[in-house]
Amino acid sequence: MFWQIKNAELALDRVLVMGVVNVTPDSFSDGGKYYAPAEAFARARNCVREGADVVDLGGESTRPGATPLPWQDEWARLEPVFELMRRDGFAAPVSVDTYHPETAARAVEAGAAVVNCVYAEAIPAMAALARETGCGLIVPFRGGDWPADCPRGQTLVDPEIGFGTTREEDLALLARIPEFARVAPTCLGVSRKRIVKKLTGERVGGKNLGGSVGMALWCAAKGAAVLRVHDVAETVQALATWSALEKGGAA
Repeated sequence: MFWQIKNAELALDRVLVMGVVNVTPDSFSDGGKYYAPAEAFARARNCVREGADVVDLGGESTRPGATPLPWQDEWARLEPVFELMRRDGFAAPVSVDTYHPETAARAVEAGAAVVNCVYAEAIPAMAALARETGCGLIVPFRGGDWPADCPRGQTLVDPEIGFGTTREEDLALLARIPEFARVAPTCLGVSRKRIVKKLTGERVGGKNLGGSVGMALWCAAKGAAVLRVHDVAETVQALATWSALEKGGAA
């Protein structure tokens, strides 16, 4: 099975890792760390060096209580990063994390191979963009009918753990990963989410790496095709170890 993205296709014979780069001052886990374009670009390169298959760039925080941005402000954060990638000849696939069709269209024109649509209301416009440009697409999905007009082969589904959900609702969605995976390849973003803190009981920020990686492995075992993570190197290493054990310990 393959995931068709713009100008390429990614084999789904193993779990892929998508490295998160938040070009924001206020994201819940790393806001401000990569806000400067040069810092965001450096982190994108490091994600690839650490083993990420895709780099996911976001210019607007989706944490609870975050102030919505007009697309112009969001794109003003992202455009310089895409320009640095263009100058560098950055070859790894890039995803743009947005609900603004205007941002998505500009990002694809600037080199993005995937649109990670974070709100269901934007699916029709994002699906039209995917059909027009051949870009990959990730859409919110928690069951029901297939999202209208989303091209199969290009589209992954994401149950959006932690988006307006309680602990119990998140656990119920996680239990349905095999169901979602039967509909389409499934992307899971559980890295550094509230559900990890609630399950580990750890309240100190930055102390839930083990919980995030453990949950990522569990999602992979349940059928996730893509894991969207902040801690790329640790997740890649954990997946490689798990895969080797599944194959009987062969390196």
